[in-house]
Amino acid sequence: MTILVIEDDPKTGAYLKKGLRESGYAVDLARNGVDGLHMALESAYDLVVLDVMLPGKDGWEVMRALREKCDSPVIFLTARDHIDDRIRGLRLGADDYLVKPFSFTELVLRIQTLLRRGVVRDAEFFQVADLQLDPLRHKVTRQGINIVLTNKEFMLLHLLIKRQGEALSRSVIASQVWDMNFDSDTNVVDVAIKRLRAKIDAPFELKLIHTVRSVGYMFSAQP
Repeated sequence: MTILVIEDDPKTGAYLKKGLRESGYAVDLARNGVDGLHMALESAYDLVVLDVMLPGKDGWEVMRALREKCDSPVIFLTARDHIDDRIRGLRLGADDYLVKPFSFTELVLRIQTLLRRGVVRDAEFFQVADLQLDPLRHKVTRQGINIVLTNKEFMLLHLLIKRQGEALSRSVIASQVWDMNFDSDTNVVDVAIKRLRAKIDAPFELKLIHTVRSVGYMFSAQP
C-alpha cells in the first residue's frame, strides 16, 4: 500500500513518513499543495494524508481538484479544529478528518479502516420513515424533534441506518462501533441498543430497531 503525505511542516512530515513506513506502508512526501496535487494525480496512491494550511495551494483547493479526477481515500490531518472546517472538508470529498495534535496510533487505525472499506463514501444524509440522520452535522431528528445522542450512540445508529434491512450480528456491531472483538460475556452491544431504542424508538409508535433472534439487530421501517 502506498500513501502520499502532503504536509509542509518539516518535523511533522518526517515523523509521518518514518512512522507510516515502520507501519508497513510505502510513503511519499510533498511539502506544498502544488507538488502534492501533481503527485497525487500522476501516481495511483492507495490513500492521501492532507494538511489544510499549505503553501502554493491550500488543502481545500487540493481536495477539490483531487475529487475531479481521483477517487483515492483522503484523510485531512490539520490543526483546523472548528466544526465548520470539518464539514467543509467532508463536503469536498474527504473520507476522514483528524485534528492535530493527534495520536499516531489513531491515525494508523483510521488509515487501516479506510483501506479496508475502499472508496465507497457515506451519503451526506439519511432518512428512514420519519427519522433523519445527518452525518456531517452529527444531527438526528425524528418527526422534526432533535434527538441528542452520545458519540457511540450516533456511531451505532449510523451503522444500523447505513445497513438498514440487514441483520447485523453483535460481533459485527462491536467491531465497527467499538473496534473490538465481541466477547459473549460482554453485553456492551445490548446495553447500547437498549439506550438507543429509548431515545429513537420508545417515544414513537413506529419502531425502527428490531431484534433478530439468534443473530443480532436490524434497522428497518418494516415491522
